[in-house]
Amino acid sequence: METAGHLMIMPIVLPLAAGAFLLLLDERRHVIKAVISIVSALALMVIAIALLRSADNATASLGAATSSVYLLGNWPAPFGIVLVLDRLSALMLVLTGVLALASLAFSLARWHKGGPHFHTLFQLLLMGLNGAFLTGDLFNLFVFFEVLLAASYGLVLHGSGPLRVKAGLHYIAVNLAASSLFLIGVSLIYGVTGTLNMADLAQRIPAVPAQDRMLLEAGAAVLGMAFLVKAGMWPLSFWLPGAYSAAAAPVAAIFVILTKVGVYVLLRLSLLLFGVDAGATAGFGDSWLLFGGMATIAFGAIGVLASQAVSRLAGFSILVSSGTLLAAIGMADARVTAGALFYMVSSTLTIGAFFLLIELVERVQDPAAHVLSVTMEAYGDEMEEDVVEQEEVGVAIPGTLAVLGICFAACGLLLAGLPPLSGFVGKFALLTAMVRPDPAGGDVIAGSTWILVALLILSGLSALIATMRAGIQIFWAPIEGTVPRVQILEIAPVAFLLTLCLLMTVQGGQVLRYMEATAQYLHSPADYLRDVLSTQPIPRPNAPRDK
Repeated sequence: METAGHLMIMPIVLPLAAGAFLLLLDERRHVIKAVISIVSALALMVIAIALLRSADNATASLGAATSSVYLLGNWPAPFGIVLVLDRLSALMLVLTGVLALASLAFSLARWHKGGPHFHTLFQLLLMGLNGAFLTGDLFNLFVFFEVLLAASYGLVLHGSGPLRVKAGLHYIAVNLAASSLFLIGVSLIYGVTGTLNMADLAQRIPAVPAQDRMLLEAGAAVLGMAFLVKAGMWPLSFWLPGAYSAAAAPVAAIFVILTKVGVYVLLRLSLLLFGVDAGATAGFGDSWLLFGGMATIAFGAIGVLASQAVSRLAGFSILVSSGTLLAAIGMADARVTAGALFYMVSSTLTIGAFFLLIELVERVQDPAAHVLSVTMEAYGDEMEEDVVEQEEVGVAIPGTLAVLGICFAACGLLLAGLPPLSGFVGKFALLTAMVRPDPAGGDVIAGSTWILVALLILSGLSALIATMRAGIQIFWAPIEGTVPRVQILEIAPVAFLLTLCLLMTVQGGQVLRYMEATAQYLHSPADYLRDVLSTQPIPRPNAPRDK
């Protein structure tokens, strides 16, 4: 991947430099800070797309899976720090860049002025995310993990308010505990293997003595718990719906990608360190991911149905998405992984757009009127006559409400996995891979697979029921409805994300081919090991001779 070159370091360096420069500017210079931040986010998205094209073209031209390795300090692995760009990391960079640009653009309408250092924290969050997706060793994964968490602590409290502060403090406490688990797990793994480079770990784990294997698996389990907390697997997900629903709209939208950090690391490490070539530890943790993912889907679906507030509906939808991905990882099947990757991109864009849309649609109703409508639905219709009197005056549907209604309906279709949008394509790809038995493994489909299929269908049904109920309460039967003032800067990011979901449907064949190639590469870790461990430092120029 010669095209990548030094461009690989830019997703880390650019937001770091932008965040540091923004910190030097006075907080009252909102316009300048906004311009710098949006230019940085736009540049990151362009760079991420260029890196994705580089990763895809390099593999296609060489006829084999390959990755690009960047040796920081010009030291070879496993002694030096390495960044690794392959199809999966490039995909995550693009997904982060797209969601960041939409969230940041939405915040420019008013949210970026709601607290100090918003743009600096946002840029540092992007630095941590991009670094976590690119790094090739566990120690630097911990470093970038802490950077993104530190930035997220400030962002989750952005805008203040008692509810936001309470949920934010819970979020901070839980993630600090997860960081401690991360450090303990990394320490145990290093104590057994003597390395933290992922490729070197994959090479050494099969040779770990039997008497040390239990300690290795304990370290991997503790490390996995840290990322399961971040991914939101039940019962470790108790904090997520409350924290995400209380956060400011642009913050909640970018936080959707934070759950995918946990999913990304679990996918990467489970196939690289505990894949088919891992010897006695092959398949470690797969059953826990499968059954934990199914429990998370069930819990999320119940939460979606039980949610009265639309923001909590979105929060529980994240759990359904995470549970689906975790269960797919636990199946350890390349075809299922390909469908899961497509579903991951679609669900991340959808829920990000949904969080942004929620703030706009909630302006339609007065909060007191919304509570009253829920009370009437639960306890009777004593006020039916008053409602009829208010509805006697016919009013044409304004354009704003029509646009919001269309976007809300699109989000409902995507969350439920109904045609014709990308949510249906992702779920269909998943279900097809699950019920199509592997010829090498016989024609029998496991009972757990049928349970997972049923849960995916039921979770889609619960999302459809919940979004229909919320849509009726907001758009069709408000007690006291108002036409909200919506700026172009607010609705454009929502339309942008939903348009990308539409493009994923139109270009579904090409996107699925990319996901299938990515899945095949992940399930064949030998190529990753070869690329990382065989990359040599750039020869240093000869020193000038003394005269």
